[in-house]
Amino acid sequence: MNPLLDFTDLPRFAEVRPEHVAPAVEQLLAENRTLVACLLADTSAPSWDNFMQPLDDANERLARAWGQVGHLNAVMNSAELRDVYNGNLPKITQYYAELGQNLELFNKVKAIRGGAEFAGLSAARQKIIENELRDFRLGGAELPEAQKARFMAIQEELSTLCSRFSDNLLDATNAYTWLVADEAELSGIPADERQVAAEAAEEMMKESGDRPLSLGGRVGEGVAARKKGWLFTLKAPSYGPLMQYADNRALRERMYRAYVTRASEPGEARLDNTPLMAQILKLRAEEAQMLGFANYAELSLASKMATTPQQVMDFLRELARRARPFAERDLAELRGFAKAQLGLAELSAWDVGYASEHLRKQRYAFSEQEVKQYFPEDKVLPGMFKLVQTLYGLSVRPSQAPLWHEAVGFFDILDADGKLVGQFYLDMYARNSKRGGAWMDDAITRRRIASGIQTPVAYLNCNFAAPVGGKPALFTHDEVITLFHEFGHGLHHLLTQVEDRGVSGISGVEWDAVELPSQFMENFCWEWEVLQDMTRHAETGEKLPRALFDKMIAAKNFQSGLQTLRQIEFSLFDMRLHCDYDANGGKTVQQLLDEVRNEVAVLIPPAFNRFPNSFSHIFAGGYAAGYYSYKWAEVLSADAYSLFEENGVLNMAAGLRFRDEILAVGGSRDAMQSFVAFRGREPAIDALLRHSGLLEESDIDYA
Repeated sequence: MNPLLDFTDLPRFAEVRPEHVAPAVEQLLAENRTLVACLLADTSAPSWDNFMQPLDDANERLARAWGQVGHLNAVMNSAELRDVYNGNLPKITQYYAELGQNLELFNKVKAIRGGAEFAGLSAARQKIIENELRDFRLGGAELPEAQKARFMAIQEELSTLCSRFSDNLLDATNAYTWLVADEAELSGIPADERQVAAEAAEEMMKESGDRPLSLGGRVGEGVAARKKGWLFTLKAPSYGPLMQYADNRALRERMYRAYVTRASEPGEARLDNTPLMAQILKLRAEEAQMLGFANYAELSLASKMATTPQQVMDFLRELARRARPFAERDLAELRGFAKAQLGLAELSAWDVGYASEHLRKQRYAFSEQEVKQYFPEDKVLPGMFKLVQTLYGLSVRPSQAPLWHEAVGFFDILDADGKLVGQFYLDMYARNSKRGGAWMDDAITRRRIASGIQTPVAYLNCNFAAPVGGKPALFTHDEVITLFHEFGHGLHHLLTQVEDRGVSGISGVEWDAVELPSQFMENFCWEWEVLQDMTRHAETGEKLPRALFDKMIAAKNFQSGLQTLRQIEFSLFDMRLHCDYDANGGKTVQQLLDEVRNEVAVLIPPAFNRFPNSFSHIFAGGYAAGYYSYKWAEVLSADAYSLFEENGVLNMAAGLRFRDEILAVGGSRDAMQSFVAFRGREPAIDALLRHSGLLEESDIDYA
């Protein structure tokens, strides 16, 4: 049996092959289209049981099968898998576009909404129907028949272009390596990071056999390397520490230039994302105009908490106004330090991370590398799981499942009675076949089926450095925060109590509220009681000392002004790109970003920086005209966490309230209603400003 067509249990990842994809997709699409025809031919009054439920059952099977393919394409990318994924993606896109445009289906849902049955449906089912009506309108159901073919073509082309954007970025990231032959060039880089680079070089030499290796540069260029070296790449676990610690300024500049020009015109023409961005923006604008919106930003916000692009931009600009004095102070201090202490008359972009680390170390008498020694994987994970037990009365246990890679873990979440609540895969390490960044996705969604409740399952993915030297992996504190963030998304999906798929877990949650549970979890990474249970020095075995923790807290908001403006820069660029930018005009995407930087940034990157070409969140992810969601949801998460600060950060009563009013309800009610149910009022920005250290002394209320 085709493993992609088996929905009786967990995905059979160990058995899935590229040749399984097309037959599974074709069979499921044929079955679904047959079902749709039967539903439309049924002349009886549509109801939840005879219309909504069977259609959802069919779409769930398709979503689960295609979800496995998409996941494997992201974490075990290969030429064969990429080909079948991209070959079948237009078929999937066309099917969903057909549904969204089907006026007869739309009318059936409207009939349920206007019928006698509606009032007796659960709140969750009523919300699903309201969402469906909205999505039909946004899917083009009300378009004139003459325009529907064009609208569908736009959807198909957009899905193809966005996938190519992601592929190009992955290929461009993998295409550049730099092999250092002289260890003297690695001054400043910590020993464990050097070991990672040495093992990477050794692995590449094994893979290359007798073929010459490049001594730096894009793969395939350069002269034959010696049989010993240290290999650096543009993947985060390699690139980040080099930029932070390497004394070799020329090496930092070389890697920075390679990193910020990925998938752009200085590299291979076939991997340049510039023309893809232009096409994507033109198609999004056309799609929005066909649906009656002035721009794509308005279309994007139709299903979010924020209501207008202007509201979002006002929010971002107000936050920028509050953060700018702190950012200017941060930058002046960094430049002064770099000149006086590091001999850098001019602070270049490739000096910022390096100088910042030295300034942090001087001011707070510790380095991130020192902190990293206290966060081994085999202590961090149990500590994170213990927090979940403390807050929600749940336990997390290792479990068994078919996996796509030997480094992946699988876990069960159990309630106090030992009953299975949810399950998740944890794929933490970077590799060539895996796209960059960190993300969570749903594998199976909780819902009621004939045999009972279907257990929800999630994917949690990071890109940390794998263990070396036979020892557990060590995480920086920032990486611990990233892990908590993704686990927060996972808990949102896994702890839902909703029994209908459309609003269960993360489904149906407004995009600008979906970051609330993830950012909420980040706060616990700064709590002494929590860190005591998740730290152990790699050499001495000692827990994190209180003195070092106090230094970390003192440094928590180090350069917070600069970091806040950076996020606002990306968010405002995204919103303007989809609101007032004309993709058919004379201005380039890069020129718009330069305008935004001139408005809100204090640290301007060099002219050769091509950030948009790797901005996969908005060009290949779901964040188009939605990147502001990180800051928007941070207001929610900081305010939500303030309840724990008031009642004790490990307070189970507060934890259970958060679980019941935020996590459990999923998308079954508006996010604002859920927040008010938890907090007792609407959110305020004050907690975010306080947490970020962006309050002037005169703004602080000491009452």
